[in-house]
Amino acid sequence: MKANPLVELGRAGQSPWIDYIHRGMIASGELARRIAEDGIRGVTSNPTIFEKAVSSGHDYDAQIRSLARAETPLPDAYKAIVTDDIRAAADVLRPVYDVSGGDDGYVSLEVDPDLARDTKATIARARELFDAVGRPNVMIKIPGTKEGLPAVEETISSGVPVNVTLIFSVKRYEEVADAYLRGLERLTSAGGDPRKVASVASFFVSRIDTAVDALLLSTVERWPGSPKAETALSLLGKTAVASARSAYARYLAIFATARWNALEARGARKQRPLWASTGTKNPKYSDVKYVEELVGPGTVNTMPPQTMDSFRDHGAVADALTGAGAGAKAVLDDYALMDTGIEEVCARLESEGVKSFLDSHRKLLAAVEGRLKGAVAG
Repeated sequence: MKANPLVELGRAGQSPWIDYIHRGMIASGELARRIAEDGIRGVTSNPTIFEKAVSSGHDYDAQIRSLARAETPLPDAYKAIVTDDIRAAADVLRPVYDVSGGDDGYVSLEVDPDLARDTKATIARARELFDAVGRPNVMIKIPGTKEGLPAVEETISSGVPVNVTLIFSVKRYEEVADAYLRGLERLTSAGGDPRKVASVASFFVSRIDTAVDALLLSTVERWPGSPKAETALSLLGKTAVASARSAYARYLAIFATARWNALEARGARKQRPLWASTGTKNPKYSDVKYVEELVGPGTVNTMPPQTMDSFRDHGAVADALTGAGAGAKAVLDDYALMDTGIEEVCARLESEGVKSFLDSHRKLLAAVEGRLKGAVAG
C-alpha cells in the first residue's frame, strides 16, 4: 500500500495538526482515529467551527440544558462549553504529548478576540483559560498584534504554552520570536523550568496570496504589456510561500544565536513556525499547494480537514524549506517593485483577521445565548 503522506510529514520533521475540533469529533472517535491513522500531532480550534457545532446537532443539548437550569451567565456558559471540548481533546492527545516529551500533542484555545488590542486583559484571560482547562498540553492562542507581543512575553514568562496567531509578515514574525525569547529569559531568571513551556508562531499563508494576487492583477490591468506587468504576472501565487520561507530562514538564524544557545542549555524548546491558513482559496492553484511547498524540519502545518484529506490522497513529501531562503528573498525583492508594499498588505490582513475572529466569536456567543434561551423556553 502507498504510504500515508500525512504520516510521511512527521518523518520529514514536520508535525501535521488539524484545524478543526468539536464535541462530536471527540465523542465519535474521529480525532483518535486521525491520530492513529494520519499521525496527527495537534489540534487548533476556532470559533467558526464551534459556532456551527453549537448551532446544529445535539452534541451540546445536555450541557445547554444544565447551564440553562442553573441560570449560568452567558460568558460563563461559553467558557464551560468551550473548555470542556478543549479538555476532552487534550486528553485524547495526551499520549502524543507524553511520547513526544512535550513537543507535540497540544490543542489550542484562543483568548477572546475582542481583547486583541488590550494587553493586560489578554494576559489575564490567557492565564484564566489555561487554568480552567487544567491540562499541560493546552496552548493559549494570543494574536501577534502590537498589543499582543507583550502579552506573549508575559504569558510565556508565567509558564503557560502559547500559540501566537495572525502573523503575516516576516518583520512581525521576528518580533514574535523576540517576545518568546524575552519570556523564556524572564522565566529562567525567576527559577522556572523552560522545559514545561512550548510555543508555536502561526504564520498565515494563503490569505497573503489572496490579497497580493488581487493587487498584482490590478497592476497588469493598469500597465498592460509593460515590464512591471510582466513582473506582476510572474509573482502570482508566489508571495505567500516566499514570505513563509523567509520567515523560516529567520527562524533558523534566530534559533542558532548565542542568546538562544544559552536558553537551550537550560532546556528551552524552540518556538516552531506553524503554517496556518493552508487551505487553498484560489481554485487555479493546487489544493495541497500550501502543504507541499512548505514541508520542512522543525515546523508544524495545521490543515483544515478538506486539505488534510486531499494531502492524504495525492500529497508529495519533500523538503521545500531548507536552502530556500535566497529564492524567497528574490521573490519578495521583485514584489517590492510593485505599488503596494508587503508590510502594508500584511498590516491590512492583520486588521481584517482580528475583525474576522471577532465576528466569529460574536456569532458563537449569539449561538450559545440562543440555545440557552431555547432551553429555558423549552
